[in-house]
Amino acid sequence: MKLSILSIAFVLLSFNMSAQDNKMVVVNTEKEPVASGKFEPTWQSLSQYKVPEWFRNAKFGIWAHWGPQCQAEQGDWFARGMYAEGSDYYNWFVKHYGPQSKFGFKDVIHDWKAENWNPDKLVKLYKKTGAQYFFAMANHHDNLDMWDSKYQEWNSVRVGPKKDIIAGWAKAAKDNHLPFGLSVHASHAWWFYETAQKADTVGKYKGVSYDGNLTKADGKGTWWDGLDPQELYAQNHKPSTGWGWEWQKGAVTPPSQEYCEKFYNRTMDLINKFNPDLLYFDDTTLPLYPISDAGLKIAAHYYNHNMASHKGKLEAVMFGKILTDEQKKCMVWDVERGAPDKAQDKAWQTCTCIGDWHYSRGIYENGSYKSAATVIRMLVDIVSKNGNLLLNIPVRGDGTIDDKEVAVLEGIAAWMDVNKESIFDTRPWKIFGEGPSVDAVNKLDGAGFNEGKLAYTAKDIRYAQKGNVLYATVMGIPTEDISFKTLGKNNGKQKIKKIELLGSKEKIIWKQGSDALAISKPNNIPNNIAVVFKISLK
Repeated sequence: MKLSILSIAFVLLSFNMSAQDNKMVVVNTEKEPVASGKFEPTWQSLSQYKVPEWFRNAKFGIWAHWGPQCQAEQGDWFARGMYAEGSDYYNWFVKHYGPQSKFGFKDVIHDWKAENWNPDKLVKLYKKTGAQYFFAMANHHDNLDMWDSKYQEWNSVRVGPKKDIIAGWAKAAKDNHLPFGLSVHASHAWWFYETAQKADTVGKYKGVSYDGNLTKADGKGTWWDGLDPQELYAQNHKPSTGWGWEWQKGAVTPPSQEYCEKFYNRTMDLINKFNPDLLYFDDTTLPLYPISDAGLKIAAHYYNHNMASHKGKLEAVMFGKILTDEQKKCMVWDVERGAPDKAQDKAWQTCTCIGDWHYSRGIYENGSYKSAATVIRMLVDIVSKNGNLLLNIPVRGDGTIDDKEVAVLEGIAAWMDVNKESIFDTRPWKIFGEGPSVDAVNKLDGAGFNEGKLAYTAKDIRYAQKGNVLYATVMGIPTEDISFKTLGKNNGKQKIKKIELLGSKEKIIWKQGSDALAISKPNNIPNNIAVVFKISLK
């Protein structure tokens, strides 16, 4: 790639930082070169990014956050928690599999067969539900690559299902004409698996190391003969003293040059093989940033690679978390399990799940999934604030989803069949909404995590616009006449031509007064989730 003066300066700075304080690992790009083009691996260059219109129109995607941690059906972060002595994960694991010194997560991967997985059937269902793009998880903190990975021997083709999972999802997305996204989470395997280095402190196996310290030589005569557990667990380092996302705060033992370069090469291989339309990083800003330049180089390559495959037009969408205002110019801000309480100038996305990120048998048995009503109201609120919603539907280890998940999807689809015009291809109005939830303070907690703290009622309204049509969605079931204060004659120059209720042929009775638009409560409410008034403006 041709380097500008700015990028040369960045590289020199990177080497200087690495030499001085060991905080910047500069990755070697010989095996996987950064594609030449408009973008270089600097924030200044990446700030040329423009969000493609197709993504702003799409609004709603569905995600299969699926991998070997779903095999146990115990929920999130199982591969870490199973080594946390005394935890629920640990106790369940010992009961079902035995001591972690004899059977570890590598063996859970071996157990995972994905025997009933039908990607086309699932993606067809998601599209019918209303999804305008589809995401698959390429790897998680458990460090297993879900494709025929050139740089990671622990991959789903060689072990576990012995299937190229990403290739299967990619074909299903293409066959169903949905943009294809990939999520990458493996940068944190370095910290995530540190519990696998430990040993029981009490009992029969006190002091006997868990399998995180095994090496290739230990595998002779086993099912994993020829594989190196250290390539999975990445545990040849001193355990960290703090939280695994805070690379910049020094709480995590700095990852090695080899680790950073392997992550870089794996991710570049993924991009080059599958050319995803969307790329999600489960990282603050970019993976391994700011302790390595790997993330910046991956970002520049992804944009340039996408442009080369789209005749010079950038159609890619890349996501990061906890972005500064300047970084939001470079990529799309992702908010995990939450939403900002105000509309945003730039396009953004919420990622959330109807249950746990990884499949949980307990959530299924307790009937604790988000309802279709909860999902739809979240979607309406997010769209009014210039955002998109990416919704994970947890997949069981065998590759299927359960009957209660199907029921949620069917509920979403039924609402979408009638009201989707108020969602897709819309843009924010001059205000995003009105009502009690607009005035409430609901601050984000770190990467997000503020969902479910507001209860929407029929007094909460959300707006979206498409040309001369304004969609006003009531976030509940009206029990009385409805007042839209923003649409009073004194509040602007919005002259109303016609009002309809989506899903109903009933004539709507309305009056635009000085202080508010008043709509009489309809005799027939078309759904029990959120009703949409289509307001045609003169």
